[in-house]
Amino acid sequence: MPEQIDSTSDSRTTNNAVRHKYRALTDAEKSQMQDIKDMGAAFIAKLHEIGGTDPQGDRFGSRDLSLANTHAEDAVMRACRHITA
Repeated sequence: MPEQIDSTSDSRTTNNAVRHKYRALTDAEKSQMQDIKDMGAAFIAKLHEIGGTDPQGDRFGSRDLSLANTHAEDAVMRACRHITA
């Protein structure tokens, strides 16, 4: 298994084959990214709760909840991309 690097670590610049240059994030930006990811995880956990599905799984109670999950993941990614731009 490849080495895993925390998304808020400055070491994240060493393991990406697509983006060739990163900038170091400020402590405030690292905190913002963590907050966004925590909010996304809490929202996805709520989707599992209302759908009666296993929070460790990748199945949701309905197509609508599955789509909500996809959009939540996309929202988190786009917010983080804004922070790291």
